[in-house]
Amino acid sequence: MDWLTLPDVADALAVPVTRVRQMVRDRTLLAKRLDGVLKVPALFIQDGAVLKGLPGLLTVLSDAGYSDDEALDWLFREDPSLPGTPISAMVENRGKEVRRRAQALGF
Repeated sequence: MDWLTLPDVADALAVPVTRVRQMVRDRTLLAKRLDGVLKVPALFIQDGAVLKGLPGLLTVLSDAGYSDDEALDWLFREDPSLPGTPISAMVENRGKEVRRRAQALGF
């Protein structure tokens, strides 16, 4: 998996790095500390914007009780019913399928 530092995300989104930090706090984006540096999965940024449907999906996962690390794991784990990973389905504009699966996690 490719990762972007927060300044790299800020450049890709054309916003200040402080705005990216706020997006992480607001759970619009998830970040993980790797080698002491906060990084965001590169797939979360598409065409100069946050991946369509990602903020809502992160809210659904949070409501289902998933921590940030658990949500990242779920997004990048193979799901034979999709097929592929939930994040790859999101990139392929199949967000409704992914959101339905995430909503079922809470029950």
